[in-house]
Amino acid sequence: MNKSAARHDLSPAVLTTPGHGSGPRRDLRPLATISSRLLAAALTRVTGRWLAALASLALATSASAATGITVLPAPPDSGPVTVFYPTTATPARYQRGPFVFQLASDASPARGNGHLIVVSHGSGGSPWPQADLAMALVDAGFTVAMPEHAGDNFHDMSRVGPVSWEHRPKEVSQAIDAMAADARFASRLDFQHVGMYGMSAGGHTALTLAGGRWSPARLAQHCEAHLADDFPACVGLATELTGSSLDALRLSVAREVIHRKFDDQTAPREWNEPRITAIVATVPAATTFDMSTLAQPRVPLGLVRAGKDEWLKPQWHIDAVRAACKLCTLVADMTTAGHGSTLSPMPPDLPPRAARLINDPPGFDRATLPAIYAAITGFFLQNLLP
Repeated sequence: MNKSAARHDLSPAVLTTPGHGSGPRRDLRPLATISSRLLAAALTRVTGRWLAALASLALATSASAATGITVLPAPPDSGPVTVFYPTTATPARYQRGPFVFQLASDASPARGNGHLIVVSHGSGGSPWPQADLAMALVDAGFTVAMPEHAGDNFHDMSRVGPVSWEHRPKEVSQAIDAMAADARFASRLDFQHVGMYGMSAGGHTALTLAGGRWSPARLAQHCEAHLADDFPACVGLATELTGSSLDALRLSVAREVIHRKFDDQTAPREWNEPRITAIVATVPAATTFDMSTLAQPRVPLGLVRAGKDEWLKPQWHIDAVRAACKLCTLVADMTTAGHGSTLSPMPPDLPPRAARLINDPPGFDRATLPAIYAAITGFFLQNLLP
């Protein structure tokens, strides 16, 4: 994998640039090394004793399991599906680009808790910056499938934005189909009660699968009203406002491009996947949605908020969803976190513009991530398991 392999989560951009560089993985303790006692304590602080009990029970039943990894062939007009799963095999060093893990490659799966979670990565993404979350889910017995979204991944960004957003839910369905067709997993998983997790552009996918309807024209309307204040969400990494005399030109060009692309795309987009019965959306891109369609999501919907997100500013994105959806669960409110703070391992050596939007803001403590992942895990345990 070349240097572009570490690129992850370019915003739901209308104008885009190449993504992130690579480098050595930061020394972050894998979630798999955290004991059930420590995880339960962290969960109690974040979400209460009932969630701690669920996670402790799940970890107790999978204490002897390791994490296996395999890659399924790409479904039509999609990318390969990377699968993390419980196994009793012995893990070994597993490297992809700058990222190094202890995983059992192509090992025989163990049953785990019998439930699948599909993870939708952010724009320009790959499985690896969400691998620690995947391994935390596997520790609780889940199997995790991560489709690589066509035209919106670390090596191909030709469809970033609404074109990808419209196609992504189908790719989630195709990932479920691929898992159900694979003899290693078909008999071990309940395909009528599947979980789904998405972050950023993947969060947009999550809201769509929860029953939200959206249109590109709503993005144009939002950016017309709030372009200067929500510039990264409207424009991505192509350029940025610097406070110079050129900002007026940048705003004018961005506004013209956005209106030309999206003004006439008013037809609502939606996707129904009845096999998905619980969803978590982390820092979702949300300005395209008709919020009334999220007032009563069709399945339990959890939200993870980053209070210092400068890419998808909470007031126009996740907070708008929360205001509309009284039934949603705030799984975690990360008040000091930035847009990319749930990613682990973090993509290293990001270009400056991307780093300002993705890297942790001052004051965020990565030692809190195990508790965040445990809260996400607990939400799925509560809403998927009998």
